This record gives sequence, structure tokens and C-alpha cells, in this order.
Amino acid sequence: MSKALFIVDVQNDFTEGGALGVEGGDAVAERISRFLTDHADEYSMIVASRDWHDGDNDNGGHFASGEPDFIETWPVHCVAGTEGAEYDPAFDTSRVTHHVKKGQGQPAYSLFEGTTDEGESVHELLERHGVVEVDIVGIATDYCVRASALDAVEHGRRVRVFTDLVAAVAPGSGEAALAELAHAGAELAESGV
Repeated sequence: MSKALFIVDVQNDFTEGGALGVEGGDAVAERISRFLTDHADEYSMIVASRDWHDGDNDNGGHFASGEPDFIETWPVHCVAGTEGAEYDPAFDTSRVTHHVKKGQGQPAYSLFEGTTDEGESVHELLERHGVVEVDIVGIATDYCVRASALDAVEHGRRVRVFTDLVAAVAPGSGEAALAELAHAGAELAESGV
């Protein structure tokens, strides 16, 4: 039985000081690195995703042309090749086995919407490695973590979200997302870090 760890969007633009920085983002990056030090060997694969948006278009309406609504439209963030799109420096990526980029020219929330640099989808990766269990951590609880976990459940995986290794855009929507995930069948747990 094979298990994967999904690390969602631990990027400079989503941690403190970034274009869409969330409170607690840097702390989550540090805790994920500590978790990897102690637990990386428990996973057959560790997949880290990044928003990797085009800089020369609105990415299918994802970047607001005027005032963003912060639901469907957003300020410019995580443009490919910029500092904002890079992983947060507190996140040690040395144990990551697969890097996934998503949102290239279009809106993308779920890690499942991304591909590796070799063009392989996350679903293909999971199938190839026989993954049946997925643990999920990262940013932001109420958007990309939520979407990734729901997709993992939909793809028939047993899903566990470590609630102490995620950070939300807002406390209320973060709590609602976790409740939705639990209702969908995901297990909510603490990492022990």
C-alpha cells in the first residue's frame, strides 16, 4: 500500500509579504520542513505544487482586470519565473520527489490540475506509483488545499489533511473548508510537529 504527501503552494506570494500572503504561511512552511525531516521516509512520493501563472495575460480571467473579487479574480500573483512564484525559503524541498506546476494560462486551484515538467498529470503519477493514501498540507486551506483534497477523494484515495500544517486566507472560510472536507470523507488530523 503506497502513500503520498501533497504539499500545496508553499510559495512566496502566499506567505507573509507576498501578493496574496496569508497569516501563518511562513510558520506552515517551517513546520512542513520539520515534518519532512521526521516523516519523509513514510511516503513513496512527495509532490509539491506551485501556481505558475503566465505573466503576459490574465490567465483565463484569474487575474483581475480591475478590482479583484477575491473569489474568482485575484491580484497578479505567482507569475512564472518570478520571486513570488518560488517556494518559500523556509520550505526545504530536498525531499520532494515530484514538482507540479498549475495555472499556466488558466485558473487552477487543485494540485490535480497541474503537471510535472515532463508533462505527467498527478492522476497518472498516483496510478503509476499505486498510491491509495494521500496526506495533504500547504496553503491555502480554503482554496487550493480544499480543491486538492476534494479531488483526491474524488479520485478514490484515502485522504488525510494535517490541520496544523495548513494556513487559510480567513479563519471562517478555513474552518468551513475543513468541515466540507470532513463531510466529503477526508480525515482531519494533527501532524504532531
